[in-house]
Amino acid sequence: MLADGARADTMTAAIDAGALPAMARMRDEGGMHTVTTAFPSVTGPAYAPFLMGRFPGDVGLPGLRWFDRARTGPTAPDHCRSYVGVEMRYVDRDIDADAPTAFELAPSSLGAMNMISRGLPEESRLGASALFALRAAAVHFRGDVRGWLAIDRDIASGVARHVREHRPAFTFAALTGVDKSSHATGHDGAAVLEALRIVDGLAAELRDDAERAGRWENTHLWIASDHGHSPVKHHDDLAGAVRAEGFGVIAHPWVYGHRRDVAVMVSGNAMAHLYVELAKRQRGWWPTLAKSWEPLAAMLLERESVDLLLLPLDTDRCEVRARGRGRAQIAREGRGAGARYSYEPVDGDPLGVGELRDLTADESYDATIESDYPDAIVQIASLAGSARAGDLILSAARDWDLRAKWEPIPHRSSHGALHREHMIVPLLLNHAAVDAPRRTTDVFASALHLLGAPVPAAADGSSFAHVRTAAVEILNGI
Repeated sequence: MLADGARADTMTAAIDAGALPAMARMRDEGGMHTVTTAFPSVTGPAYAPFLMGRFPGDVGLPGLRWFDRARTGPTAPDHCRSYVGVEMRYVDRDIDADAPTAFELAPSSLGAMNMISRGLPEESRLGASALFALRAAAVHFRGDVRGWLAIDRDIASGVARHVREHRPAFTFAALTGVDKSSHATGHDGAAVLEALRIVDGLAAELRDDAERAGRWENTHLWIASDHGHSPVKHHDDLAGAVRAEGFGVIAHPWVYGHRRDVAVMVSGNAMAHLYVELAKRQRGWWPTLAKSWEPLAAMLLERESVDLLLLPLDTDRCEVRARGRGRAQIAREGRGAGARYSYEPVDGDPLGVGELRDLTADESYDATIESDYPDAIVQIASLAGSARAGDLILSAARDWDLRAKWEPIPHRSSHGALHREHMIVPLLLNHAAVDAPRRTTDVFASALHLLGAPVPAAADGSSFAHVRTAAVEILNGI
């Protein structure tokens, strides 16, 4: 079960207060962990770790919005993609065709509000009909939080009924009410607790059905989140700021126009990709772009809304800058499980983790997990080097996000950045883990392991559960 947008501390506090009894039983019997999500920590891209076992940039999902340099996906005249609205239906087309989904690997599946659906039969997709899409669109554009909670209740009811009647081997169900409520009221608002109670109610119903059918001991029920949240006090009009420098800007929702210099693609709304030299179909790395675009980089870094500025140097190196904290360089050698990572200060330490050299992905995780930027070295290397990432990538400062207009739900809380409030998420298990989970990518590997299905060699996670059971049902509540 994916409790979309749930913070680990918010969920823990609600469990401790007695508000989530089904989750409390799971914690007592299996355990509650905190793991890191992926960058960008945004709904949609951050589903890729759960459903593909990969970091989002590497499978073609660099953000909720992106610009297509290669002209292979989104069509003219804008060549832009936004998964807010009707273009959500293109996610399966946009993701890497060579990276299998859990739905393609599991013997039978159910998906609900899952965004990534490739390999899932039509009859096993809850919340995918045209009528449902119209309902969700109306709720979204009205900014109707109560409407989202009603959708969660209907989805939860449908999931419980389908699992009870069809017993799929693998279920992924996303309930989005926590995220919508957090944006509107803050992560500790009353509506957030109501949304968590819907997640808890579904967990209780699934358990009750499984116990009565005698299959609870062989059922793995996991509740997780794809990103956290943090309060927003100020909204920067990032697109407007770039336009004020004299550039022609492409930014959603209005992506048309005759003069096009910079594409500003905001996600979450606490991160953004900026693309320059838009007529070129081949990516230009920062060493060649700097001569023309260094003034733009300097202007962005001076903005109070910007915490980190990432400048990709090539597929395996990225410069990291922070105002007043200097520059450093992240380097990656190799790919997959054998990749090694380094973080070398140039004239400062923007991540505040000190020099780190020649580490595995897990060693890098361990070296950064207590910092303000947990797992940032691996996450930055993965996103910055991906084909669809921006030429300049921003992670917002605390109390800020990067989009001042066009949000139906007022963003009193936001996500998407590399700060720990956004990157640390809960993972609640009904059976104890054999190994300590680290990342949300571990959920994918663990599910396939339990199902007896092969884990793709390119997967970024590893299994924390090593004993195969007769049946596995995983409900991801993010």
